Amino acid sequence: MIEAAQQLLAPWYLQIKFVHLVFVAVWFMSTSVAYRFYLVPILREWMKSPRDVDAVRMRNWAMERFDDGAILEHVAFPMLLITGPMLMIGGGWTPAQGWFAMKLVMVVLVFIPIEVMDYYLAHFAGNKEKIRARGDQQAYEAAMHTHWWFLMVSSPVVIITIPYVIYLVVVKPF
Repeated sequence: MIEAAQQLLAPWYLQIKFVHLVFVAVWFMSTSVAYRFYLVPILREWMKSPRDVDAVRMRNWAMERFDDGAILEHVAFPMLLITGPMLMIGGGWTPAQGWFAMKLVMVVLVFIPIEVMDYYLAHFAGNKEKIRARGDQQAYEAAMHTHWWFLMVSSPVVIITIPYVIYLVVVKPF
């Protein structure tokens, strides 16, 4: 079965790799600029004056727009989970290659858990716009604080691990 899949995918390896890399770029960069240059400064201002109505209003607006912007990221990630195994099969990669094993560890132990939480916070029960529409201000504030803490913890991890995974794939150091 694997041999048949490999024979089917191998001639398309470079095209699959191209699609994979486009989605890597979308996934990695879709919220980076918004986070760094808009969301972080607005949230810092809010933290200085948490009772300032204008700071709260700006925080709420920015986080809700950030959730909307994450849609690109959240379309790209499933595409990576589809094209990644296709590349693995088409390229004949196995966890016996150390670099590939480490990449799989990063995907399974870092990226998937972070993305699951990110989907939850941006689109499901943690979606601030939906909570605001229900009129539950206490839940809204809790969701806002949870998402901010999540971003503060996960962002440095992502900033380190994504380039590391790219390094592993390009250099194949072990």
